[in-house]
Amino acid sequence: MTIPASPSGGVARETLLTAFDALLQPALFKDFGPNGLQVEGRPRVHKVVSGVTASLALIDAAIEVGADALFVHHGLFWRGQDGRVTGWMKQRLVRLLTHDINLFAYHLPLDAHASLGNNAQLAQRLGVTLFDPGEGRFGDQSLGFLGCRASSLAQLADHVKVVLGRSVILIGEGHRAVNRIALCTGGAQGYFEAAIAAGADVFITGEISEPQAHYARESGVAYIACGHHASERYGAPAVAAHVADQLDIEHLFIDIPNPA
Repeated sequence: MTIPASPSGGVARETLLTAFDALLQPALFKDFGPNGLQVEGRPRVHKVVSGVTASLALIDAAIEVGADALFVHHGLFWRGQDGRVTGWMKQRLVRLLTHDINLFAYHLPLDAHASLGNNAQLAQRLGVTLFDPGEGRFGDQSLGFLGCRASSLAQLADHVKVVLGRSVILIGEGHRAVNRIALCTGGAQGYFEAAIAAGADVFITGEISEPQAHYARESGVAYIACGHHASERYGAPAVAAHVADQLDIEHLFIDIPNPA
């Protein structure tokens, strides 16, 4: 992409949006909320801050460092929301609008990107070699990723714990050897049965609900829940850094700790 020079510096907001859309292809996904520009801020962007969730803490941190734009995985608007601008929604919007900060949010497209998305970035950090997309995807909208990493289940769970810096929930016999690994970050516990059908030895995701513990024990496919936030810390900064480098603007990742 060729960016026209401008005496005012930075890039146009629309140029940044076009770059994000071209990379993440949001039109290909049926999602739970709007992807792209959720809150319009100043027309030119010099610095973009990335983070997992458009929380008040992240917005305030972005204001502190003089950001023109926020790029997040979890934005402000979701299908089925109340729609009234009160309470926490008012607080967040007031900060964004008062400081003229653009908010860009991409949910499922950020999970799905083949190299920079949440699943791919988590796999990279865990040393999981992903299969080609033709054979290495599963579940609704092909959001689940498949790969391999030979290990015992206990060793894998310990590795995940060390890499992500938090405790994990492990369902399965620790001594058992595993190789074929399914990943789907965040709240993807509903993808477990699809992972089983895809021939996984173990499923790694952010959360676990009550039924999955039973499915894991009864199916013989192990389950590792490593935290919704912890599993999704890597896609937003990877994408934002890539685009910021492409457009020659500044990027900073700010991680707001979250035990969930």
